[in-house]
Amino acid sequence: MAIDYSIDYDCVPKQTFGTDEIIERLKGRERAELIIRMYRDQDDMRPPSEMGFEFTRSTPQGQEETTLIVVQDLLDQAAELERVAHHCAGCPANRLGRPFGCCGFIQYPLSGAGEAWLLNQLPTPDDALVWLLLKRGVEDFQYDGANIAHLRRSAAIYFEDQQAPVRRLGEFSINADQLFEMLFAVGDIVPNHAGVLLLFLHAIPRDLQADEIMGISPAKEDAETRYPFRYQAQAEDDVTTSELKEFLHALYTAWRLNVPLRIDA
Repeated sequence: MAIDYSIDYDCVPKQTFGTDEIIERLKGRERAELIIRMYRDQDDMRPPSEMGFEFTRSTPQGQEETTLIVVQDLLDQAAELERVAHHCAGCPANRLGRPFGCCGFIQYPLSGAGEAWLLNQLPTPDDALVWLLLKRGVEDFQYDGANIAHLRRSAAIYFEDQQAPVRRLGEFSINADQLFEMLFAVGDIVPNHAGVLLLFLHAIPRDLQADEIMGISPAKEDAETRYPFRYQAQAEDDVTTSELKEFLHALYTAWRLNVPLRIDA
């Protein structure tokens, strides 16, 4: 289970398979490779066609269904993507420089360290204009985090911590449930929303004048030079923190291209 995302840039692979199908096949390949490593670590040399595992997921009705998956089937399904992979070379949405580098995911459960890192990027009153924009956004759109709080109580499936961390930002507080609602519970993230989120989370410089902040979207042609992406992977990052940085870079890329970032949480 994961939060899946994709830069919604039109291309031949998406026209051929569809975004959701591409992501499912890529995730299937990762599962297959993980299972193969687990078998090999136990000195089990069976071919992937003889390896299987049970996959359980929740249905829209809240029930659980379990399916037996054969590892070779996942590899075969992912291999079908190879016939369109050459279209990814040179694609402006291919931020990772590899086939289907416009797609990514954040794995569940989200760590407390990752939640804390994200909260710590929010503006304080010292960044008065962006802080005020955040405060008004939380109030005007009534981000109370209720939907996320419901998921947090689901037996540590989605979050390691059962209590949402909170950060005080001057005269108001915001918790991680509210922040994740703002990020992942509003559907696909359109460029206007993306530009504001990048400011809130300091993924781009925010020492800007009021007219620059209000005109942050759509991104200008020289956006990559004027507003460089700020985050790099660090050795001390845990998995969630690293994947949140990757998500923000995908959001940044979608914003620069003036296309939505598709979200499936």
